[in-house]
Amino acid sequence: MSDDFADRVAGIGALAEPARRALYGYVVSQPDAVSREQAADGVGIAVHSAKFHLDRLVEEGLLDVEYRRLSGRTGPGAGRPAKLYRRSAREVSVSLPERRYDLVGQILARAVERAAQQSAEVGTAVQAVAAELGREAAAESAGAEAAGEAAAELDRLADALTPYGYEPRMGAEELVLANCPFDVLAREHTQLVCGMNEAFVGGVLDGLGCTSTKACLDPEPGLCCVKARPR
Repeated sequence: MSDDFADRVAGIGALAEPARRALYGYVVSQPDAVSREQAADGVGIAVHSAKFHLDRLVEEGLLDVEYRRLSGRTGPGAGRPAKLYRRSAREVSVSLPERRYDLVGQILARAVERAAQQSAEVGTAVQAVAAELGREAAAESAGAEAAGEAAAELDRLADALTPYGYEPRMGAEELVLANCPFDVLAREHTQLVCGMNEAFVGGVLDGLGCTSTKACLDPEPGLCCVKARPR
């Protein structure tokens, strides 16, 4: 499980506690930031309990904090600013197994723009953009500068693909991807999405400098349509 996915799971998990979930629902339903006293009154719990749960929601990135005098007065005698809570800008969603429709959306949006600008075929643009983003993903991987034989290349590829939800598994001299991060789209638009998958994995390999390994389409029930094998 990637660190980002674990963080998202933790954020959702924070809402499992009933009082915390009620406080979050109250805060996000208000037109302006609210104080702990307002939140406590809104859901009918003690202020000290509301403070604990609200601060936990802040720690998980689900709420933001600001400080403001509710009276609107300023200067000496105006009192201390109140600690107020409001919905954070963070978007949290979790799917099991992990899906990355944000990535496929980015690829398709860039590809459509490029196809329009260059009068290119959309499918060709999709594969080109997917390969580019694959190379960008490789540049962020810890194994980007390493070198070695095909087996080591498969290990490095696995490390680079893990944050994207592919769930790589080492097979007999090949890397199997146990999960398709774009599953629903792949089932409805198989040729387009599988080609994009192959281009993305191939781009990661290029970015990692893996010259002894290739990405290839090899659909198998329950797995991603792409595998990586020695050339």
